[in-house]
Amino acid sequence: MSDYKIGLALGAGAARGWTHIGVLRVLAEAGIQPDIIVGTSVGAVVGGCYVAGELDALETFARDLTRRKVLGFLDFNFSGSGLIHGQRLREALEDRLKHLTIESLARRFVAVAAEIGTGHEVWLTRGHLANAIRASYAMPGIFKPVSIEGRWLFDGALVNPIPVSVCRALGARYVIAVNVNTEGGHGTVITDLDALPVAALPPPDDHGVLARNGRAVKKLLQRQLFGRVENGPGISTIMMQAFNIVQDRIARSRLAGDPPDAMIAPPLPPTGLFDFHRAEEMIECGRTAAEHDVERIKREIIARRFHAVYARTG
Repeated sequence: MSDYKIGLALGAGAARGWTHIGVLRVLAEAGIQPDIIVGTSVGAVVGGCYVAGELDALETFARDLTRRKVLGFLDFNFSGSGLIHGQRLREALEDRLKHLTIESLARRFVAVAAEIGTGHEVWLTRGHLANAIRASYAMPGIFKPVSIEGRWLFDGALVNPIPVSVCRALGARYVIAVNVNTEGGHGTVITDLDALPVAALPPPDDHGVLARNGRAVKKLLQRQLFGRVENGPGISTIMMQAFNIVQDRIARSRLAGDPPDAMIAPPLPPTGLFDFHRAEEMIECGRTAAEHDVERIKREIIARRFHAVYARTG
């Protein structure tokens, strides 16, 4: 039965990606061990740490985050190709993943990225694990792109937000997909604005975290990135909502042509771009959603493995 491989496609979603941790915990408790794990963006972060045996460390790190600690990782860069340099996050990843390579991992892992210029979808199947993860989550305009083998790569959510197709291509017979980009609904055509309620936005950050040092530039960044401006959404909310819309449209198109065998899509609250301090809430959402589906998934895997063996042996 070893040739009946289970694939796990972990989708993109910025801070909502901590939801994947809760899902992985429930799958493990049910005895479901994916043979192939493919992640896009934050899905690559969680998936890579999971395959490397560092999920416990990642969960501890996530639950320990506060607004202040999140800000501490945001090493702003005003002269490069991204608003955030990313060196502090890189150091945090490499502290745990050290010199691990993808090909040295016990299970098959792939991080999905996009190439600048060509728009190619790039499957990172070998090389330094931490670099592959960084390339997969390098959101355009926020993080610097990552150079791997002469190619400049950034966020894979622009080409394959929920990488079911990669799992299939690598031989997965049963694919579980986790979609954490569900907060904004599925979109429709609106011909009468008065007919629909106003969409909820993440609450503004009124704690003045960046303003405490008294510097005008950081105070401006706090207002623009973490709050609202003139009673409207701030830059981070605008970027997040725009990215979500694009990601949702791409994901639905890709999944229509190559649907997963099981989809776990936790209902999530409105979440800001840098709300990584809300890990406990996101992890619990993932756990609740997975617990709802896990017994059905387990039964389907057992049944399909039985039929596969029966078909092979006659």
